[in-house]
Amino acid sequence: MPAAEHPPAPPSLRERRRATATQEILAAAESQITEQGPHALSLRAVARGLGMTVQALYHYFPSRDALVTALIVKAYDDLADAVEAAVDTPPADPAVPRMVAAAEGYRRWAIARPELFQLLYGTPLRQYAAPVGGPTTQAMLRMSAIFQREMFDGFTRAQLAAADAPELSPEFREYLGLLSPDGPGTLPAPAAALLLGAWGHLHGLVVLEVFGHTSFLGDHQAELFRMAMRNALSDIHSRIPERAPRRRGPAG
Repeated sequence: MPAAEHPPAPPSLRERRRATATQEILAAAESQITEQGPHALSLRAVARGLGMTVQALYHYFPSRDALVTALIVKAYDDLADAVEAAVDTPPADPAVPRMVAAAEGYRRWAIARPELFQLLYGTPLRQYAAPVGGPTTQAMLRMSAIFQREMFDGFTRAQLAAADAPELSPEFREYLGLLSPDGPGTLPAPAAALLLGAWGHLHGLVVLEVFGHTSFLGDHQAELFRMAMRNALSDIHSRIPERAPRRRGPAG
């Protein structure tokens, strides 16, 4: 009989205080970005706004890069939460596909928080490089997994492998097999290509709107976006066979 599992010990007072201070620093830095843009981020200004010294702030974030990484992870998580909430909220129009609802959640978050969206997808901060394979990558993959799930829900791996994607070079096909959020090889290369193409379309429209390039459309921007996402999803699904083709044996 397995030994009874003991519940984890509650965090100590010191750990709770550290967690609270960390959240306050992140909130102050996020507020500074919202007010002045990502490139204005200053550890000295963040510390001053919290009534602490820069040296004290370094006890929680040893460098500007560490703070920027934490901010990017938080922004990605907030964005993924918004996308997930959009999928889980019953739409006013039941005919709206879940994938389109996810895309609209992405768009709404971006236009409501343009400075944080710029932190994620705008001009890179000078002298900052995200840790390779680190927490920012994992946070981004979480959001990618939501779109992958909603785009290909109901299709088998065999169907996705037989999707009519643009002709892929052997090298690109092999590389695409390594990109799935769920691990290497879990998403066939044709489906990965379709997913990346759709994300590029979605993200491009959102970038144009966030930076004011489609303002001439006024209140019709949301309608254009929904139409574009519906059409993109319909095109992708039309490229996936209803059932995977059978392999033909040698002619007899």
